[in-house]
Amino acid sequence: MPKAVVPSVLKGVRLLDVVAASRNPFSLAELSQRLELPKSSVLSLCTSLTQAGLLTRFEDGAYHLGTHLVDLAHAYLSRTDLTQEFARAWDSLHAMPGESAVLAVLDGTDVVYVACRNGSQPFSLTYRIGMRLPAHCTASGKALLSTMTDERVRQLYRGKKLERLTSRSRTSLKALLADLAVVRAHGYAIDDEETREGMCCHGAPVFDASGRQAVAAVALSMMKTANASRDGGLAVKTVHELAELMSRRLGMMSDRS
Repeated sequence: MPKAVVPSVLKGVRLLDVVAASRNPFSLAELSQRLELPKSSVLSLCTSLTQAGLLTRFEDGAYHLGTHLVDLAHAYLSRTDLTQEFARAWDSLHAMPGESAVLAVLDGTDVVYVACRNGSQPFSLTYRIGMRLPAHCTASGKALLSTMTDERVRQLYRGKKLERLTSRSRTSLKALLADLAVVRAHGYAIDDEETREGMCCHGAPVFDASGRQAVAAVALSMMKTANASRDGGLAVKTVHELAELMSRRLGMMSDRS
């Protein structure tokens, strides 16, 4: 090992890798066992990483990834020009060109849009990079939340009120969890006028190179019309194709870094 290497930094990175590999948070004892380190050493690492925002400590003492990782991810994504990659992927599908498509990441209980293509159809919502909305109201947010266990979602929303954007927005954790069960069963999420009245969105998760960790979600938005059933079927097909294409592109980016 090079002399300039700081062992504690490597241990901290190893700890983050262990936490990132699981959807569930870890107790101090579990982390100590996984890392084969004394509890006192793991506590020091967790305290430092929590202070830096790289870990989050829940009320029961368990740890999971912190929101500062999202800031670092945003910085990386901006360097890889993800907006351009997303535009290429969307254009390559040649599907539903008049509708709006977005790529979003999860930041706490919000989604943040990191890439978007606004369509030509008259629309009640114009997406922009950096825009954020409550995850429980959006198709992209529910697509990402569905990749977590119900217990992880409960911990994420513990002590937080579910904001109502329209009369159809979910305002209880029970209703949200019921929605997520449907998303897992069908493989896609629906925002049925929960963000904007008269607007329907379909979303699906985007996975990293391993195919196990959801790192983003794509969604397709449209106004509800008399042809909603037919258009909805096409939207589901399109959003699945876009999610698969973006997963491959993110994997290629990871291989090049």
